[in-house]
Amino acid sequence: MKIRLNWGTGIFLAMLAFMIFILTFVYKSIAMDEYQHELVSEDYYKDELHYQEEIDKINNAKELDENIELANSGEGILIKFPKEVSMEDISGTIYFQRLSNEKLDFIEEIQLDDHKQLISSEKLVSGKWIVKIDWKNKDKEYLFKDSWFY
Repeated sequence: MKIRLNWGTGIFLAMLAFMIFILTFVYKSIAMDEYQHELVSEDYYKDELHYQEEIDKINNAKELDENIELANSGEGILIKFPKEVSMEDISGTIYFQRLSNEKLDFIEEIQLDDHKQLISSEKLVSGKWIVKIDWKNKDKEYLFKDSWFY
């Protein structure tokens, strides 16, 4: 039996190969666990309602003479708080969020030592982190957000 290959058969085979190629990538992105696609927040509608509060806190932080600084060290990430605020009156939380893997996210309470706090390298994985520091000094609330590579 002889198979005749003309231009119509060639177009059909090319379209069939392209569809198989695309469907393979769709299957991999949806069904395989190694290609996780996490939401940044499960309750993003609720988070949207509190967005104005975040803007106010960020503006409060911009009014300070110096803002929070992050620095990589051999032991982890060093967070430096402004010297102009009293260390005893600072309270709040530090959120570390990894967009590529929700299981790596963690929260630390602020516990300062000479206006600094070290986040141990044992909790961190190399790569990009979203750092969100929600802190309060007396009655004024502040927010610091940054993406950081460790």
